[in-house]
Amino acid sequence: MKSTQYFQAMHLRPDRAIIRMDWIQRVVEHPVKEIIQGDGRIRRWASIAEMEGRYLRVILLPDGETVHNAFFDRSFTL
Repeated sequence: MKSTQYFQAMHLRPDRAIIRMDWIQRVVEHPVKEIIQGDGRIRRWASIAEMEGRYLRVILLPDGETVHNAFFDRSFTL
């Protein structure tokens, strides 16, 4: 999976280090919601059962495959 240097740096933070790469891949491949931002970046969300169903938000670059950010989104609703 391709990722930005920003993602690699953020993934080292203690609150984000728990996010597994297979969960990110799951969100990329099977989102429950997708929004394309004005700058072309793509937001995708999916529930992660292993984390009590919390929703993981993954931000992709406009190419649709490079991960720029990933975090659990406390405010997400369907």
